Formats: sequence, structure tokens, C-alpha cells
Amino acid sequence: MRRADRLFLIIHALRGRRSAMPARALAETLAVSLRTVYRDVADLQLSGVPIEGEAGVGYVLRKGSDIPPLMFNVDELEALVVGTRFVRAFGGERLGLGAKTALLKIEAVLPPELRERSRRTRIFAPESPHRIEASGVIDRLHAAIEARRPLQLDYRDKDERITVRVVEPLCLAFWGGAWTLGAWCRLRVGFRNFRPDRMAAIAELDEIFPDAPERGLEAYMAAVGGASSL
Repeated sequence: MRRADRLFLIIHALRGRRSAMPARALAETLAVSLRTVYRDVADLQLSGVPIEGEAGVGYVLRKGSDIPPLMFNVDELEALVVGTRFVRAFGGERLGLGAKTALLKIEAVLPPELRERSRRTRIFAPESPHRIEASGVIDRLHAAIEARRPLQLDYRDKDERITVRVVEPLCLAFWGGAWTLGAWCRLRVGFRNFRPDRMAAIAELDEIFPDAPERGLEAYMAAVGGASSL
């Protein structure tokens, strides 16, 4: 278990308790040693989380308190909720699931009045099984970017002619109505933007392209104003 997740679970376990929770019970819940619990609680206290108690007695979260970094105002909270909805609708399956679980973690430590407010926002991003985000293509492209795997594309141009391109994928951009893949095109020997909805076929090559500065992300961002939009 990651330390960040463990710290979150300690706070979540202490919320709403009227009596102190023994360190041994926390250790058993988290499947860690007592020493780890003592250290984690001490770190949380030093960072400003209002945990009261001590080793050998038990711990309790001061009544009415919340984690300082999660004390959002109304506008900040609504921005998070709306942002999460957009990621779920347009970010692909992997990031959509991450956004959903992130919001659940945030709501778990909000005071009741803010938790209720987070559910009342009237800005929505409906999900649809007919959009490209539901096809798995965005997830495949995202995975290739992270793994630095070249892609072979059967790519349709605006006249429906197909060319075979081998590209080194660098980033994805969402323009509100369409996605583009920013990449180094080996055929054109330059940066190009490719629309996923024009990719007739995608194949990941069994290689890792080098992290070359002259055709990497920073160079692409510097040149993107003049890159062809295919």
C-alpha cells in the first residue's frame, strides 16, 4: 500500500469516532507494524491534521475537524466535481475510473454540507457509448505515449485516402469536439497532428522510440503552431 493511501485511510478510520482508536487496531486494519502507525500519525500531526492522543492510549480526530488540504470553498469544490465529470465523459476509460475514485475519496472526508453541495452542481458532461472515448482508442493512444511505443497507423485524410504512417506518439489534446494525437511522423520526418477518428487501424510496434530532444514533447510544443492538422 502506498504511504499516501495509508495516511488517507488513517484519517478516514478516525473520522466520526467518539472514543480513541488504539494504535494496534489501526495497525491491524492497515496490515502494518505499530511503529509504522506511530510514525504516520506523528507525520499527520506535524502537517496540521488535528489528531489527538498518543501511543499506548489511542487516537481520535478532533470533532468538527477536517484535513486542511481538503477544506475547499464552494467554487473550488464545484470545479473539482465538474472537472471529474468531464474526465469521466471524455478522458477514456482509465482516467475516467481514476476520476471517479478520486471524487469518492474527496467526498469521504468532506463535511456533510459540502458533500451535499458537491452533489447539487448543475453542470453535467453526459457519457455516451457512441463517442470515441468509449471505444478504447484514447486509452490505447495514452498507453503508447506513456510507454514510448511507436504506432503504425492506417490513416484516412480528408479525401478518405489511406496512407500508412509510423509515428512516435507524444501527447493527446482535446479540442471540445475532437481529439488530436501530437506525434513525430517518420514518413514526413516532422511533427504532425492526427485525429483518432480518422485512424482506420492502429498497431503498436515492438520497440521503444528514443527520448530525443529534437523530436520530443518540448520540441513539438514549440513547433505546434506550424504543425499540419491532418
